[in-house]
Amino acid sequence: MAATQREEELRINGDIDVREVRLVDQDGQMIGVVSLRDARMRADEAGLDLVEVAPQASPPVCKILDYGKFKYEAQKKANAARKKQKVIEVKEIKMRPAIDDNDYGVKMKKVRAFLDEGDKVKVTMRFRGREMAHQDIAMNLLNRVREETNDLAKVEQMPRLEGRQMVMVMAPLK
Repeated sequence: MAATQREEELRINGDIDVREVRLVDQDGQMIGVVSLRDARMRADEAGLDLVEVAPQASPPVCKILDYGKFKYEAQKKANAARKKQKVIEVKEIKMRPAIDDNDYGVKMKKVRAFLDEGDKVKVTMRFRGREMAHQDIAMNLLNRVREETNDLAKVEQMPRLEGRQMVMVMAPLK
């Protein structure tokens, strides 16, 4: 998004309204400070556009280049940068204090898979009825989860009681 905003700020050809510009030709060679009329003539002779690339400089820096190709290359760079980004999601695993060993094993496989993919994991311990009186069992279970994933994750949010559930958030180490 920032790249497209920057492109719209660039002035080309007739939009440039200064007396002198610091000119860079199509080969990247610095020509120096020339009059705007001279710079436009050189751009016309080359069959290219005169683009103001650094308007804040004194005098502004202008480059002779193909503006359409310049915009296309900038768009390709922005798309490539967006593809390389990894969006971190928060995956949630819900458990109960009276979870069976096999169910716990299945949940832990999913927790490890999420952490390997680079996602954060929110482990939610839900209480029903009289289970609220035995929060220590839930705390022990969450500590067990934390110990078993010590090599993959760090605890971002320690177990905290929120209404009728206890929540812990873990982030991958990588």
